[in-house]
Amino acid sequence: MLASTFKPHKLLSTQTVHKLVLDYLVFGNGYLERPRNVLGEGMQLRHALGKYVRRHRDLERFVFVRNWQEAHEFRRGSVCHMMEPDVHQEVYGLPQYLAALQSALLNESATLFRRRYYTNGSHAGYILYLTDPDTNQGDVDKLRDALKSSKGLGNFKNLFFHSPNGKEKGIQLIPIGEAAAKDEFFNIKNVSRDDQLAAHRVPPQLMGLVPTNASGFGDVVNAARVFARNEIQPLQEMFSHAINDFMGDTVCALEPYRLPGVEEIQPGGLVK
Repeated sequence: MLASTFKPHKLLSTQTVHKLVLDYLVFGNGYLERPRNVLGEGMQLRHALGKYVRRHRDLERFVFVRNWQEAHEFRRGSVCHMMEPDVHQEVYGLPQYLAALQSALLNESATLFRRRYYTNGSHAGYILYLTDPDTNQGDVDKLRDALKSSKGLGNFKNLFFHSPNGKEKGIQLIPIGEAAAKDEFFNIKNVSRDDQLAAHRVPPQLMGLVPTNASGFGDVVNAARVFARNEIQPLQEMFSHAINDFMGDTVCALEPYRLPGVEEIQPGGLVK
């Protein structure tokens, strides 16, 4: 949404803005380099991958580092650094979604567990009850080791136990529980999803979610209007001011966020 409002400029392309916005939202840092030709004239702004850019210890120079053998130092004053503020330091930015990172990991864990549960035959926890007197200790030890090794990644393994003279019910498999119930799985998915939407401050109707209540989520136009005013416009102002101040000219110009065929949201939240 942010990059779609950008007005292309001869010194700043739309593709460069897309890359810059992605880096800023993912890493909390965005870097633009202004290279110069052999005559010392400024060329078109280029995007520098935020994953590999590091600040020098003097905090005025920037270095592009892919590994310890490859390092390129940018010319002093040629890099524009946009960062999400952090309360602990002023060297690098910190993305806002870190507040909901645990919810994202919980959502992933629930999905992976459920997937492995069905992939491995929907097996749950159980007690292996062995009463056969003809079983030797070696077989018991191997069986115990096999059960221990079945934990972790790739769990729920099938076991084979050979007892030629075994008696009926000499070995029994007693279930002690069931994997997470269907309702519990959905609760985890829904709660963790809501936490992530709240951290990003995104209205659910803009993400295409299906409401579970009868009243729904409300008017999607009003939700888009509030989201544009509270989230998109502050980012527009931050990017335009940072780039234009760095260049000393109006290079980054962003149009008001529009809803085609509905309305136009002007700076300041006014509707035209």
